Amino acid sequence: MRVRPCIEADFEALYAIINNAAEAYRGIIPADRWKVPYMGRGELSHEIAAGVVFWCCKEKGELIGVMGLQDVEDVTLIRHAYVDTAAQRRGVGGRLLDALLSQSERPFLVGTWAAAAWAIRFYEKHGFRLLSVADKNRLLKRYWAIPERQVETSVVLADDRWRSGTA
Repeated sequence: MRVRPCIEADFEALYAIINNAAEAYRGIIPADRWKVPYMGRGELSHEIAAGVVFWCCKEKGELIGVMGLQDVEDVTLIRHAYVDTAAQRRGVGGRLLDALLSQSERPFLVGTWAAAAWAIRFYEKHGFRLLSVADKNRLLKRYWAIPERQVETSVVLADDRWRSGTA
């Protein structure tokens, strides 16, 4: 497995992985937040234009996992982390996360759906800690551009570089 920044030629594979892996959220997240495709091409292009830098994990020439970084003010956000369903439970997500955490000295934050227990466990296993509801609400409104309904149904986790009250 090799981790590298995504290039323009990876766009369609990136789009496919996100929407393949996002199927795990169907029936888990609130029905009013689910859509097909989960992330359209226009939305993906918008995220890239907004500064999300995607990294990919490739194996045998195929893209099998993606994870984005976005620097916002004084933190780095982990955005849109997905592993193709055929490649899950093989360390792809951990490999991507380890590579991305070495890209910045800033505190890292990640938001995910509160009902996505597997995602929360993944980040906790990699040293992130779940933040309080008050911190979550404040941080989601400060660093992310998401609807209020998503704020209500999400959580935020932070790495050990983030300290309460610093952001």
